[in-house]
Amino acid sequence: MAGNILRRDFLAKILDNIGLTFDDVLLVPQRSSIKSRRDVSTRSRFTRRIVLNVPIVSAAMDTVTEADMAIAMAREGGIGVVHRFNTIQQQVEQIKIVKRAENIAIEEPYTIGPEATVAEAQQLMQRKNVSGLLVVDTSKRLLGIVTKRDVLFRNYGAKVAECMTPKERLVTAPPEITLEEAKQIFMKHKVEKLPLVDSDGRLKGLVTSADIVKKLMHPHATRDSRGRLMVAAALGVREEALDRAEALLAAGADCLVIDVAHGHTEIVIQTIKKLRSSFSDDFELVAGNVATAEGVEDLASAGASAVKIGVGPGSVCTTRIVAGVGVPQLTAIMKCFEAAESMGVPLIADGGIRSSADMVKALAAGASTVMIGRLLAGTDESPGAVVVKNGRKMKVYRGMASFYAMLAKESRAGDEDFLQDASEYSYIAEGVEAYVPYKGSASDVIRQLVAGLRSGLSYLGARNIEELRRNAVFIRMTEAGLKESHPHDVETI
Repeated sequence: MAGNILRRDFLAKILDNIGLTFDDVLLVPQRSSIKSRRDVSTRSRFTRRIVLNVPIVSAAMDTVTEADMAIAMAREGGIGVVHRFNTIQQQVEQIKIVKRAENIAIEEPYTIGPEATVAEAQQLMQRKNVSGLLVVDTSKRLLGIVTKRDVLFRNYGAKVAECMTPKERLVTAPPEITLEEAKQIFMKHKVEKLPLVDSDGRLKGLVTSADIVKKLMHPHATRDSRGRLMVAAALGVREEALDRAEALLAAGADCLVIDVAHGHTEIVIQTIKKLRSSFSDDFELVAGNVATAEGVEDLASAGASAVKIGVGPGSVCTTRIVAGVGVPQLTAIMKCFEAAESMGVPLIADGGIRSSADMVKALAAGASTVMIGRLLAGTDESPGAVVVKNGRKMKVYRGMASFYAMLAKESRAGDEDFLQDASEYSYIAEGVEAYVPYKGSASDVIRQLVAGLRSGLSYLGARNIEELRRNAVFIRMTEAGLKESHPHDVETI
C-alpha cells in the first residue's frame, strides 16, 4: 500500500511496535452520495441490548455524573453513568430521581395522609421538588389532591383535609390508559394532573401533562419499555459490590458498570461472574477498563455486555506517568475491535476525547460509543458549584484516582479511618484535580458533538456508524500536518 494511507484493519496489524492516538491520524474523505447531514443516523449500541440514538456516555465521575447529568444525557439520546463514590443509599436516590424525571405514568406518586398538617405537606413538596401531593387514606384510596397553591396562605397547623381538592372534583382515569387517551383528557378538561385509580378507588399511578410535554420535546430520548429515561450506575469490586448491585437494580438502573482502572484482573472477572449468578440475566453489565484484545475476550467470556477501553488516556489521569502503563487510545481501540466483534460485545472508548473529531476517529476505529468527562465537567448539570478564577467562570474536575477524590470517596462511604490513610493516598494517586471552563448547558455540548459526528459521517459517505467503520481509511500525520489542521497564520477573532 503506497505512502502513509492505511486501511483501518491493516493499520491495526502493523501497530505491534507503535502506539497512535487521535492526533496522530486523520480520516481520508471518501466519495459520498449523502445530500444532507440530516440523512445520516448516529444510532449505536451501548451494550448488547441497549441502543442509543447518540453514541455518547457521560463518565462515572463525581464531578461529572449524578442525576441531573444522567437526565440531560438520556434526553439527548445518550446515557449517563451515575458514579459510585458515595453510599449505596445516596447512589440509589440518584437513580430514582432519573427514573422519575419523565414517565408516561408515575407508578408511585408522592402521597400524604388527610390528617397531616400544612407544614408537613409543604416540607414534603419541597423535599421531593414537586408542586402537589395526592391525598390517600391508609388503604391507598384516593381522597384528593393538595398543591402549593392550596397551602400558600394557610395556617401551618391546618389539616391537609381542610384545604385539599376532594376526589369528587378531580378528573381520574383507569391504570391502563394510553398516552393518546391521556392527551385527550388533558385537552378536554384543562387539567395538569391525572390520577390513575382502579375500580376500588385505590391509587395506581399519576400522569402529568408536564411528562407528556417532555416526551414530545425529546422524541429521541433514551427510554426503557415503560417510557422512563434510562440510566446506568457504576460499582466497584469490593465486598459491597453485590449489595450495591442489588439495590441499584431494585431502584431501576438499566445497566451496571464495573468501573475500575485496571479491568483485566481476576477480581473483576470473578465479580462479573458473581453478578451474573446472583441476579437474573435481565440486566446489562459493562466492565472495564482494558486496553488489549485479551482483556476484551476475558471480560466478555465472564458475562460482560460491553467493555470499556482506556488505560490512562483521560485528561486528569496520570496512570501512564505514575505507573508507566497504558496503550495510546486509538491503538487500544483498534487492537480490541476484532476481539469485541467476535465476542459480540460493543466497545466503549473511555477517555482521550477532546473534540467531535476525536469521537469520529474513535468510532471509525471500532468503538460503538464514547465516554466523556472533561467535555461535560464544566456544564450546568455536572455536580459542583461555579467558581470565578482570574475573572473566568470555572468548575472543578478531577480524576477519580486523584488524592482528594480518594479521600472524599472514603469519607462519603463512612470509613472512619480515611484520614489515617491520607499519606498512603499521596503516594498512589493516579489522577489530578483541575479547573475547566464553565460551558452552560450539557445539551449544547452534546448537540455540538453530534453535529461534528454527522459531518464526519457525510465526509466518509457513511449513512450510519457501521458504514463509517467500514469506509474508514486513516492517514498518519506529521507534527506539521497536525499544525496545518488547526487555524494557522492568522489571529483569530
